Amino acid sequence: MTAPVILQAGATPSAPALVLRPWRMEDVAALVEVSRDPALRQWASSVVDNDADGARWVQAQQRGWAAGDRFGFAVLEVQPGSVREQLVGNVVLKEAAPGKPAAEVGYWTAAHARGRGVAPRALEVLTGWAFDTFGAAGLQRLELLHQEDNLASCRVAQKSRYEFDRVLPAAPPSFPLDGHLHIRHMDV
Repeated sequence: MTAPVILQAGATPSAPALVLRPWRMEDVAALVEVSRDPALRQWASSVVDNDADGARWVQAQQRGWAAGDRFGFAVLEVQPGSVREQLVGNVVLKEAAPGKPAAEVGYWTAAHARGRGVAPRALEVLTGWAFDTFGAAGLQRLELLHQEDNLASCRVAQKSRYEFDRVLPAAPPSFPLDGHLHIRHMDV
């Protein structure tokens, strides 16, 4: 995918609009700041401690876009009357490929934005884009995986109409505990 993709979730009565766009190097400082959150660090697969880590992480997201197999979006909140966008999260579509019936989605939310519906709204936009973009090439379902004890991710999955499918056994060291697999089919 070479054309820039920018997605939006409109404002609601209780929440400002969201903009989802590919990660940029100018996002590094905000990424480092939100990555200091212990709760985010608990669930994240990679740790961002400083600008060098942040730059490597953003470059990995950019390589995924260039390769066409991982589409990471910075989730930004746009306050009414402001041109400034604030980083509030990340959503990603992983392993989408022509002819492949399934792909995986993932997300995280910055501590200052939790409990405000950011993750479900961003995931809904990503889900629609994934099916619109890859459905004709064979994508039929999206899979969402999280550790069994990550109750917040379970709630996001349910709010986003990803149905619980089954418990996945632990696979240390990457997945030290059992996990949940949630699935959303194209026609839902």
